[in-house]
Formats: sequence, C-alpha cells, structure tokens
Amino acid sequence: MLLQLIPLEINYKSNKNMENKDRNLYRLDELSDYKVASDYSDVRGWKIVDADNRTIGTIDNLWVNKDMQRVVYLDVKADKTLIEDSQREVHENIADGNEKEFMYRDGDSHLIIPIGSVNINKDTKTVMASGIGYDTFRRTGRFNTQQRFDRNYEREVLRSYYPDNDPSLGYDSDDDTFYSRKEFGDR
Repeated sequence: MLLQLIPLEINYKSNKNMENKDRNLYRLDELSDYKVASDYSDVRGWKIVDADNRTIGTIDNLWVNKDMQRVVYLDVKADKTLIEDSQREVHENIADGNEKEFMYRDGDSHLIIPIGSVNINKDTKTVMASGIGYDTFRRTGRFNTQQRFDRNYEREVLRSYYPDNDPSLGYDSDDDTFYSRKEFGDR
C-alpha cells in the first residue's frame, strides 16, 4: 500500500517541547509528545530509492512542523556510494577548473526530502522518491545533523529537486504557507 502523508498523534500531557516559539521544524525524536499515528508506518530505518530504484540512503528521522502537526520532511542519511559519487564529481570539476557553487564539509551526510515527494511501500519497507533521480540527489546540498538547517537551505533543496517549478509558488514565504504545496502533500 502506498501512502503520501504520515499524520501524527499528539499526547498533550506535557508542554516541555513547546518553549521555543521561533523554531519551525523539529526532529520527531526530539518531541516526546509526538508519534507516528498507529495506522501509518514509521519509516525511520527504511531504505529510500530514486525513480530508477537506486539507493539514496536510509531514513534517519522525520522533520515535523509542530504548528501544522504533521511531518514535512524525511531526514535521509545519504548512502556511502552517493556521497562518494558527489565527492568524485566535485574533485573532477575542480581539476577541470569548473568549481561548483557548493563544497561538502565533513559530516554533511544528510538530505531532506519533502514528504509529498515520496511513495511509501509498507510491504517492502521501501520509500521511493519517484520524481527525483539519483544525479539530482547527488548534486543536492546536504547538511550535518549537529547543525540546524534554515529556510534558505529548504529553498535550495526544493529548487534542486524541482528546477522547473514556478518560483511564485511560495518559495519565498517565511511562514507555514511554505509547506502548503504538493511537495509537502497538499495537492
């Protein structure tokens, strides 16, 4: 069975994770009062593949927008081969005098993927990003889990995944309307 959204059940017994009103996104494992709804699969630890069934990595965590009470991104630990292919491309471009706009730092091994961009197969415990290819993932900027990413990183990732999208579709929004697009499950 293929699913597109992972709703959250919320336990309101404690508000200890509610104190920082400026934060937009939280890792699900940071939120003791939140969990994946019982009738949906918790995809953490599952493999994620691209449109051609090539391994991209493993889902390490889920990024939750607390105001919207839903998952908006999968946090993917990039596969070693994907990282090595990216490093090889950067080195080849530098050798050719064609430096890239980005350089990966040690530890930058995670990608975010909007939840509406994937299909979840419960039977095989595999997640497929059917509209995004391996080369796009290879060239997309990554982040280090020891640091928070910001809205600019989110915008860069979306532009990398969907370069033909109309930029007027809310990329510049700084509020929750940023997540009100098909990439996040709103169709």
